Amino acid sequence: MIPSTQQAGSLPAPDPDAAARSQRLVDAIAADCAAAGGWLSFDRFMERALYTPGLGYYSGANVKFGTSPRDGSDFVTAPELSPFFARTVARVVAPALAASATDEILEFGAGSGRLAGDLLAVLDRDAPGRCRRYTVVELSGELRERQRQTIARLAPEALSRVVWLDALPPRFDGVVLGNEVLDAMPVRLFARREGVWQERGIAVDAASGRLAWQDRAVPAADLPEQLQRVPGRHDYLTETHEAAGGFVRTVATMLGRGAALLFDYGFPAREYYHAQRDGGTLMCHYRHRSHDAPLFLPGLQDITAHVDFTFVAEAAVAAGASLYGYTSQARFLLDAGILDALAALDPSDAARYLPAANAVQKLLSEAEMGELFKVIAFGKGLPDGLPVFDRGDRSWMLDAQPDDAADDASDDGEPAPRSPGDAHAV
Repeated sequence: MIPSTQQAGSLPAPDPDAAARSQRLVDAIAADCAAAGGWLSFDRFMERALYTPGLGYYSGANVKFGTSPRDGSDFVTAPELSPFFARTVARVVAPALAASATDEILEFGAGSGRLAGDLLAVLDRDAPGRCRRYTVVELSGELRERQRQTIARLAPEALSRVVWLDALPPRFDGVVLGNEVLDAMPVRLFARREGVWQERGIAVDAASGRLAWQDRAVPAADLPEQLQRVPGRHDYLTETHEAAGGFVRTVATMLGRGAALLFDYGFPAREYYHAQRDGGTLMCHYRHRSHDAPLFLPGLQDITAHVDFTFVAEAAVAAGASLYGYTSQARFLLDAGILDALAALDPSDAARYLPAANAVQKLLSEAEMGELFKVIAFGKGLPDGLPVFDRGDRSWMLDAQPDDAADDASDDGEPAPRSPGDAHAV
């Protein structure tokens, strides 16, 4: 049994009602552990912690998305940070709809509804009639209502064209959007000790009654293929992304004609499984603070893992889609014209211009969201793909083989790639 890190002393205490909800979820997870023979895989725990109806983080009443802990939120996303994110995405979506001769957008996991509201407003202004229907796939009733209110505020005339579904349709023609969707999909955890891989899961500590880590042997034949990409034989902890791969395959299969654009933080496999990234990428977000203790307050905090974009690309292509491009968020937004959009503001109006420019800088800065966040696109039926990737495409980096330089660095003491850091809180 591996003790869990509770972090109670360094994180804000929840109110009594929230703490009671979390304890009910812990009790339900403990019951799952007992029913499963005393051990629960981490992906099952993560699914329960995030999506259990009424108790999970994304299905409960948590504020989640916001700009400050003062509003009760836990993290900020790009659409919340600046309307120029959606305005720039619109510059890619509109021509993609035209090129595919479609007029529908589907967004999976629309958060607060800010991306949808801003996007619909700018499309109706700059490309009227281009988006006839906007579909949001959302499992949370609480988030659906918040999305409805946000869209009504930002794009009231478009609200009648927005529909909500609780599952992906069997076929879709148009543009699919997903901002920070893949990182919230359950992952499996694997620990290599003395050269032997074991799967890390959850058990209940008999002495304390708390949830705790427990490793379990896995036959070599049942180990995920991605683990073969981990160099060396030293102790190593990492994640695999079966749920995200399954989601991408479903989207690629569903897509008849059009493109899917996914925004998230992560790395290609050659960086994800770097020799010195031996602690994995699992992160939690609670009141705009980041930590690495997912067993702390289940249901009250976000749990994420960085995305293996090589695995995502391979899943899309295996399902029959074409890879249209992969690059950093900064390169995508610059090539899509975010600075031109910002230039529409009057710089002499400092009260309006300076906050807008500061937010755009956070979207673009290598030290903020610009480099850690990536954009990947795939689709069908677009002979020219998405031209926004013509200049800054990094698809060549998705080759799963590690760089010789990276291997050498693990041997000679050179620093590893930049730490995942605080992905959500900007």
